[in-house]
Amino acid sequence: MLAAEAIVEEIMGEDNAADSIAETGELPEDHVPQEVASYASKLESSWVHDELYQVRNCHQAFAKWGTVAGLAYTGLAAHVLKGKEPWTLDHTTPDSKATKEAKDFEPIDYPAPDQKLTFDLLTNLQRSGTYHAEDQPAHLRIKPNAQEFAESISIKDFSGPEQRFCPAAVYEYVDDAESKKAEKKLVINAQNCVHCKCCSIKMPGEYIDWTVPEGGGGPQYQVM
Repeated sequence: MLAAEAIVEEIMGEDNAADSIAETGELPEDHVPQEVASYASKLESSWVHDELYQVRNCHQAFAKWGTVAGLAYTGLAAHVLKGKEPWTLDHTTPDSKATKEAKDFEPIDYPAPDQKLTFDLLTNLQRSGTYHAEDQPAHLRIKPNAQEFAESISIKDFSGPEQRFCPAAVYEYVDDAESKKAEKKLVINAQNCVHCKCCSIKMPGEYIDWTVPEGGGGPQYQVM
């Protein structure tokens, strides 16, 4: 609601943009784009900011001190201090730089889904009701300056982590029929995306350009 109010007030304003969208589905030619400057101030003065500020250190506590100490600190911060501690734990390293190369780990042999308590990705994806209009531009793209990153670095040095952590099988490496060296190429199934944004945050090089898809697209969870 906060975002919607700010957008309506600042982008629509008093011009005829709203009427134009209602009639034609497009903005008028003379419409000047506006920056949603009031969103930040409205958020900071709302109950949303108050709640988030109280738990601002919880996530970073786990990152800094591990599970046991992080759990202890989180309990203290959330239920006793309620955000009144006079410090904010810093987070100076991007998550993308915390992803380590595959050579530093041993492969994990996960048991196959039993379809009773555990399920395969595509079954769970179907239950999410994810939908994107077929005629819209893909909202997941490789950044122009990183076109070769997936095949040259991600799959070779990191064993393609995007195909492993994605909960919707958006990313998959398939055999490149045009390659003479039996190499892999990345296929992006953007229509499967459940909008977790992990790929744009956690991937080394941050080579994925995650943009907002058309309105209404994405998961349609029914029981929440």
